[in-house]
Amino acid sequence: MQSLRNISKSLLRRNPSLLTNLRSSPNLCSKVGDAEDTEVVGGKSDGHLSGFAKAFEKFNAPEPEEKPQQSQTFASLLRNSKFIDMGDPEGKIVTGRIFQVVDDDLYIDFGWKFHCVCPRPIKNSQEFVRGATVRLRVKDLELSAKFLGAQKELTILEADCVLLGLINSPARPIRP
Repeated sequence: MQSLRNISKSLLRRNPSLLTNLRSSPNLCSKVGDAEDTEVVGGKSDGHLSGFAKAFEKFNAPEPEEKPQQSQTFASLLRNSKFIDMGDPEGKIVTGRIFQVVDDDLYIDFGWKFHCVCPRPIKNSQEFVRGATVRLRVKDLELSAKFLGAQKELTILEADCVLLGLINSPARPIRP
């Protein structure tokens, strides 16, 4: 679309009488509608354009200005967001994916701000590998506390979750 607009603009710059010629040509421009509404005088139509001239004008017309939307406050945007509609995340059961395994610690991404770290279970531990899909219960979305008498809370950039079980694992044998 943009390249057609650029081509037509460059054509107009080189030959400004092109649009006038297109409008006056009876083969390229004609009235759209009933025959009794059409008045053609000397090959010129006084109504709507059709064909190439209509497309030419469409791509050369200035783009309509969009009306700016009413600005909303941050509080109203937050209040009406889907994040707030979900409610309190504490106790919700979510699905996550193991993205890293370090010794017996599973680093699990479940789509929130921070990932969680859960211990690898003893039962079926060989199936909890990178790429496995697991179920989690969210306890807290951000672990933070005041350390060593600090005035502000510090975060350890992790969520607190409980590993409930395995949904799917790349290590599971495929059963026919």
